Amino acid sequence: QVQLVESGGKLVQAGGSLRLSCAASGRTIRGYVMAWFRQTPGKEREFVASISWSGSNTHYPDSVKGRFTISRNNDENTVVLQMDSLRPEDTAVYYCAMGGASSFYSTGYYPDPHDYDYWGQGTQVTVSS
Repeated sequence: QVQLVESGGKLVQAGGSLRLSCAASGRTIRGYVMAWFRQTPGKEREFVASISWSGSNTHYPDSVKGRFTISRNNDENTVVLQMDSLRPEDTAVYYCAMGGASSFYSTGYYPDPHDYDYWGQGTQVTVSS
């Protein structure tokens, strides 16, 4: 059974930094696209970042490009989202996700939540102004 567990979310002031971690168990993340999404009440889940199986390709929406960095360690089965220059609009629950078979060993761009088979429980990030 695949489990993804996020950690690192907390209250931080605008302009600050946070490092979110995602630890996977039950399956190696090697070969799978990994991603981070976020969600606020009443809104759909929003794509934040993705990283290809080897780590050579990353994708970000314009809203976080240049401020957020996704990385992975396949040996340790972990994914990290480094968030810098945080803004109040970054406040959300952040979710880690593991891609499905369609993205296996792919370097493509997968911003749709339906492309991901497994999700963590989420970690709250709150940015105060």
